[in-house]
Amino acid sequence: MHPIWSAIERRLLVKLGTAGLAALALPGAARAMVAQGFTHGVASGEPGPNSVMLWTRYAASSDTDLTVEVAESADFAKVVAGGTVRASAERDFCAKMVVDGLDPGRWYFYRFIAPDGGTSVFGRTRTLPEGATSAFTLALFSCANLPFGHFNAYAHAAARQDIDLVVHAGDYLYEYKIGQYPTLKEALPGRLIQPSHEIVALADYRLRYASYRADADLQRIHQLYPMIAQWDDHELTNDAWSGGAQNHQPDEGEWSVRAAVAERVWREWMPVADTRWRHYEVGDLATIFLPETRLTGRDKQFSVGNIVRDAGDPAAALRRFRETGYVDPERQLLGADQESWLTRGIASSVAAGKRWQVCAQQVIMGSTYSPPESAGWFGADAPDYVLERIKSAQLAATAGLPFNFDAWDGYPAARARLLGAAQSAGANFVSLAGDSHNSWAFDLPHDGRPAGIEVAGQSVTSPGIEASAKAASAADRAAALRGSSPQLRWVDTERRGYATVALTPDTVTANWHFLETVGQKSLALAGTHRMTAQHGRNRYDA
Repeated sequence: MHPIWSAIERRLLVKLGTAGLAALALPGAARAMVAQGFTHGVASGEPGPNSVMLWTRYAASSDTDLTVEVAESADFAKVVAGGTVRASAERDFCAKMVVDGLDPGRWYFYRFIAPDGGTSVFGRTRTLPEGATSAFTLALFSCANLPFGHFNAYAHAAARQDIDLVVHAGDYLYEYKIGQYPTLKEALPGRLIQPSHEIVALADYRLRYASYRADADLQRIHQLYPMIAQWDDHELTNDAWSGGAQNHQPDEGEWSVRAAVAERVWREWMPVADTRWRHYEVGDLATIFLPETRLTGRDKQFSVGNIVRDAGDPAAALRRFRETGYVDPERQLLGADQESWLTRGIASSVAAGKRWQVCAQQVIMGSTYSPPESAGWFGADAPDYVLERIKSAQLAATAGLPFNFDAWDGYPAARARLLGAAQSAGANFVSLAGDSHNSWAFDLPHDGRPAGIEVAGQSVTSPGIEASAKAASAADRAAALRGSSPQLRWVDTERRGYATVALTPDTVTANWHFLETVGQKSLALAGTHRMTAQHGRNRYDA
């Protein structure tokens, strides 16, 4: 049991009563109350004003029909919705169903019941509001590498009472073999993953999800809040694009097969719809768009090494590239169909009077350029791949190019189309992102005018720039990055945690919450950074 949960449970007891406390018992804390076949807790997602998706896993010797109950109170005195769902071997004994007929904007409790009467842990979920909505708070997570540390960010958010919806922007898990990322020296003892090798086949992906979802803090965040989620690259493999990935080799089979397997297992183990992109209406306050930026339409990432290979003058080759291939108007990140869906949706949201248009996607949209000072941040003992990246970033900077071609910076024409469409529609555009492991706040201009803001959240555990850039302080790194990147309003390159984004009709307030440690279980915060943007301005306040 997490060392602080006893105090949290006492608060819940006051709020919910004895039945509520039992219902929200920690995964594993009340194992005797839970039927043995329920192996990984419960989860909910895909909320609407009248419906929500519920998930569990029930491992048995054969396919099993489970009863689902949804109630207004934690004692289940009044069951208001439910049904029957099958946990089958075909889906790794994961079961999920959409329950409808619910009221907008309220909390519900739910559970799964096995044929012998045994129950899952009880979960709590929430429908989206309808009509006038004065406030709504999102919690933003990304990049949770289990061997790098404890999931204290999930635990901290689960202890709060002011979150309405969890957004996971990707890298929910990682594909690497034991000892690769992290190395055996970097891995936290006791944070074990399965299988030990890199995940490639169907059984591999399933076992990796099972090992991650055994974590009590990850189970807890799923148990208490609905989550909308999208994969990034590591749910597939590193630096994935529509036709392959950096971490997919010919001896690992056809890329299309591996990608299909990864997507299948993602849908088995997550409370997500069977569509790659979707949107959610938060009353009259906001529309949240959840696009997919890896498999559907992404062209292969640019590589500085490829651009300058065999070039007599690498800097000149990069300058030519900046004026030609880099700005290719045909280049895609989302793909034409998805891009059209997103831009039409933004315009429809504005026309419907929604105050905010939130794009909860995976990779950073703001532009970042490598500062000259960064050449001295990394010692000779840094990993080879880090040193190669720094060399490439410095070369790119001399040609006026950004350093991360895997983000929207590698797809400037696609970004310009999206921001231009948001601007033309009169949107109040907010991009949410993960991927980078560090914390960033960007203004997003287009054609010299404000087009939106970005809240890019730090990782749950995965190390960021600070892990290799040890020759410079966090303050010096931040100052240099801000100096080289005009859109960048604030950055933290040091700490792990999560972000919350509080929406009201007049403001969006981003809070980056930094945990003191991931090396041991703790809910202690090292600090919080807050930034606000006013409706109608499409830039952060001064």
